[in-house]
Amino acid sequence: MVCLTVSALAWGCGGRGGVTKTTTVPPASRPVALEASHEQLQERYNALANGLQSLNATAELKPSAGSAYSGVISEYHEVKAFLLASRPYNIRMIGQVPVAGTTVFDMASDGHDFEVSIPPKNQFLTGPVTLQRMSAKPIENLRPQHLAEALLWPEVRKEEATLFEESNDENARYYVLTVLRGGYQSEILHRIWFDRADLHLARLQSYGVNGVLLADVRYDNWQAPDNASSGLPAYPVAIRIDRPHDEYRLELGITKISLNQAISAGRFQLPPPQGAEVVHLTDTPEVKQP
Repeated sequence: MVCLTVSALAWGCGGRGGVTKTTTVPPASRPVALEASHEQLQERYNALANGLQSLNATAELKPSAGSAYSGVISEYHEVKAFLLASRPYNIRMIGQVPVAGTTVFDMASDGHDFEVSIPPKNQFLTGPVTLQRMSAKPIENLRPQHLAEALLWPEVRKEEATLFEESNDENARYYVLTVLRGGYQSEILHRIWFDRADLHLARLQSYGVNGVLLADVRYDNWQAPDNASSGLPAYPVAIRIDRPHDEYRLELGITKISLNQAISAGRFQLPPPQGAEVVHLTDTPEVKQP
C-alpha cells in the first residue's frame, strides 16, 4: 500500500510524471554550510564584539515609519549620515540633505541621556535613554542609543546562559545562539544569527522584559574597513534596523568606514543651538495651564 501511494504521488492519476521541472545546480554553484560548535560561535561573537571599540562612518540613510497595524506607512527621503560611535554607548549622527548639505538633524547620546537637534524646526529635544513615552509620529521615536546598540554589539557575559540551534529556510542556513537574561528569571535577551555560508553575524534580535522584541537588526555585505590597522578584518556595510514597537525602520548603506580610531569625548557633546526651543522629554505628560 505504501509503495502504491508513493507511486501515485510520483506519477499522478493520469499516468504522467509528477515532477514538472528539475534543476541541476552545478557543483561550483552549490552553497556550502560551514560547521561550528556552540563554544566556537560564542567565542567568535565575543571576539568580534570586544574587538570593536569605535567607528567613524559615512552612510546613506533611508528611514521609514509606521506599519499596517497603525494604518499608515511613511517613507522618507534618503539622507547622508555621518556616524561616530565608541564604547560603551557614545553615539553621534548628523543627517544632511545629500546635494545641498543642509543639516536636517543632529543627535547624540552617552548611554544615559540623549539630545536631538532639529534645525528646520529650530527645536532641541533632550531626555533620558529610558524614555518610554511614544510619539504620535513614529519617526520621532528614533533615538540615537538605538543606533549604538545596533552598531556596537554587546558581548555575551559569563552569567548569561546560551542555547544553540540550527535554523534553515529556502535561501540560507543559520546557527542561532539564544542568550538568556542573567538572574533568577529566564527570559530571552538576544538571539544571535550566524550565516553558515561564512559564519558572519547575520542578524541580532534584542528583547525586553516579557519577551518584547525591541530590535531586529540584519547585517550583510561584510567588507574590510578603510583603515587596515583596525584589528578587525571586516564590518557589515549593509545594515537594516527594525524597531517594531517604535514603528520605524532604518536602512544604512555604509560608503566609508574606519574602525577603532581614537575619538575625543567632545565630538559626542551636543549643546543646544543658540535660539533653539529646548524641549525636555519625560514619561510624565505635560499638563497645559488653562
